[in-house]
Amino acid sequence: MTRTASGRRDALRTFNKHVLNPAMLLLAGRRYWYAAALHHIGRRSGRAYTTPIVAQPVAGGGFVIPLPYGTGVDWLRNIRAAGQANIDVHGHHYVITDPRIADAQEAFPLIPARLQRTWRRFGIEQYLLVRTVSGGEQT
Repeated sequence: MTRTASGRRDALRTFNKHVLNPAMLLLAGRRYWYAAALHHIGRRSGRAYTTPIVAQPVAGGGFVIPLPYGTGVDWLRNIRAAGQANIDVHGHHYVITDPRIADAQEAFPLIPARLQRTWRRFGIEQYLLVRTVSGGEQT
């Protein structure tokens, strides 16, 4: 990635973190909204955070989560340190565990073709794979 592209990506990430994400949290995780609400604990602060993300459910219990900003984002580092988190997707609450980074070759067979095309178009190269505890929804 060029320095200019990297700078633009960082600027977009900063804008999303401070402007777009707080607005998205008003709807994230709700039944008819595309964004999920990811609940995680800060690895150093111990503080509870909620981050809007995209999470695609997969057969067998789990999700594929695209990583458009790479693997250095705080929410991902928090989940990897804790080994688990909670997620609200389409009005349902899940406990997720076993976070694992995957490339498109591993993630794409798990998701619909329309998402493969979209995520490829956005140039997303890395994905987070997680399992749901007990393979399903939690109360």
